Amino acid sequence: MIIMVDSPYKLLFPKKTNGNYPDAKVIVLDDDFNTFQHVANCLLTTIPGISEKKAWNLTIKIDKSGSAEVWRGNLEQAELYHELLLSKGLTMAPIEKI
Repeated sequence: MIIMVDSPYKLLFPKKTNGNYPDAKVIVLDDDFNTFQHVANCLLTTIPGISEKKAWNLTIKIDKSGSAEVWRGNLEQAELYHELLLSKGLTMAPIEKI
């Protein structure tokens, strides 16, 4: 940021950006109304790069354990995937910052 010497304005607290954004976890919870097929399809169509086998393994883990972390990474992307999965009817835990 450039401050003009002749300017009547002074920058009291310069904003510092460190370029580091927090990471977060996206966790799907088990429920009594979504089918295995629906959960697996939601994961396949929402989480980039997920294989069909991994989507099914996560779906089974959600059923057996009550929850599963389905994605971990940048907070902004985590918020997007969380919202998309929620909009498809999955039961979601709050985003966990790590």
